[in-house]
Amino acid sequence: MTNDNEPVSAATVFENLAQIVYAEGGYEDVYAAICMAATMIVPGCDHASLMLRQHGQHVTVAASDDVAQRVDDLERAVGEGPCVEAIDGEAAQVESDLTGQSQWPALAKATIRTTPVRGAIAFRLRAGERKVGALNLFSDTPGAFNTDAAEQASILASFAAVAVASVTQEHEVITLRRGLEHGREIGKAVGLLMALHNVGDAEAFDILRRASQHTNVKLAELARRVVEQHCAATASGIEA
Repeated sequence: MTNDNEPVSAATVFENLAQIVYAEGGYEDVYAAICMAATMIVPGCDHASLMLRQHGQHVTVAASDDVAQRVDDLERAVGEGPCVEAIDGEAAQVESDLTGQSQWPALAKATIRTTPVRGAIAFRLRAGERKVGALNLFSDTPGAFNTDAAEQASILASFAAVAVASVTQEHEVITLRRGLEHGREIGKAVGLLMALHNVGDAEAFDILRRASQHTNVKLAELARRVVEQHCAATASGIEA
């Protein structure tokens, strides 16, 4: 996706975004592309960021530049602003002119003092029923975010929500797969220990757990080693 001086149509931007989402690249590429897309298709948008709620914290996972990152940092520092409120609220948060009487005075003061940003708009992102983040757009021009800009931004926010949900679900699938793989390895190791020591499953698991604590090796990794060593020993016995 290019960002030169030539105007880029929204259709072209979304086509490129779709290619990035379905490519083999990491989710960082997807998030970064969404932020850059905002500066290309939303009128008046000079900077953009993507903020997600992770482990109870509001984390900036991508930003078009240092200015967007700075505004996000300021919001977290002062504890107010459109981005964090969009994540927890039910509607888009708009402050088209921070130089006026802002609903977030502490943020407005800090933003005007340390950045060129004079307007902000944030859209909540959902993954299913969960509020997972916000797409945040910033303008260096007071009053630049009008109805047209809000409409374009809402379309991009919908796309961003689908992308974030896709990444979130993929992470959940990966976590589930890892859990299942670890569970299988632990189950195999417990079965071997039951046979070797003539004990029940609870006692065999306790043997594995104590060994894990004693050696400071994670339970799943220790289980994998037990299974591999048993297979190697069995193979050696057959060869002999």
